[in-house]
Amino acid sequence: MKLGDGVEQAIHCVAILAALPKDGLLPAAALAEFHGVSTSYLLKHLQTLSRAELVQSVPGPTGGYRLARAPEDITLLDIVLAVEGPEPAFRCKEIRQRGPNPLPGYMFKAPCQINRVMLRAEKAYREELRQVTIADLAAQVRTDDTEGLIEARGCAFFDAAMRHYAP
Repeated sequence: MKLGDGVEQAIHCVAILAALPKDGLLPAAALAEFHGVSTSYLLKHLQTLSRAELVQSVPGPTGGYRLARAPEDITLLDIVLAVEGPEPAFRCKEIRQRGPNPLPGYMFKAPCQINRVMLRAEKAYREELRQVTIADLAAQVRTDDTEGLIEARGCAFFDAAMRHYAP
């Protein structure tokens, strides 16, 4: 299975937004610069995350993005489904019914064995992503960042790019 680059970018952006103070906002251009990606491509995914109510877009020259939910209420599956859509990765086209000498229709009432296995694998994959929240990822980063380098980089970024939200 291959996920688009937007999934990685979206997960990283949501993780960054989770570290903001309650009134903090980050503009899309700053998020794109921080991750070294195209602003226009990232904006597309931020808008998708906004439509899925995972992030909130605050318009205007001093606007930006922030989480729409608490980090413990956003799973990796939420983000993947927002970016990639709800369709399963494997989509059976019933090619077993094509070609010369096809079998009679009654032979195809149940999904084929290949489709069943692929859907079972998809279910397991999605269940694993459903178990991991953005809060879980943040906790793991704090545990792994024994030298404080990730935190220092994030703090410097926030100091330079963060805006404050005043409703």
